[in-house]
Amino acid sequence: MINLFLNGSVAAYIDPATTSYIIQIVIGVVIALGTVMGIFWSKIKRLFKRNKDEETAPTVMKSDTEGKAEITAADLLNDDDDDE
Repeated sequence: MINLFLNGSVAAYIDPATTSYIIQIVIGVVIALGTVMGIFWSKIKRLFKRNKDEETAPTVMKSDTEGKAEITAADLLNDDDDDE
């Protein structure tokens, strides 16, 4: 029984479809981790930038006629331009 675990030679076969699937999983994990790191890096940058320029920070929220807060696409684009 112990000889089965100590045998150095193993006859195993991984077909191309399995290899392709493993490669897709690895690439997906790398892309997901990169996305998560990018999101958190952006939030950390904004946190430090907001503390430094607290009194000069532009207001992103606008009020509409019903009193609810609304963020427009132009506000988001202007906010992203300030990060560079």
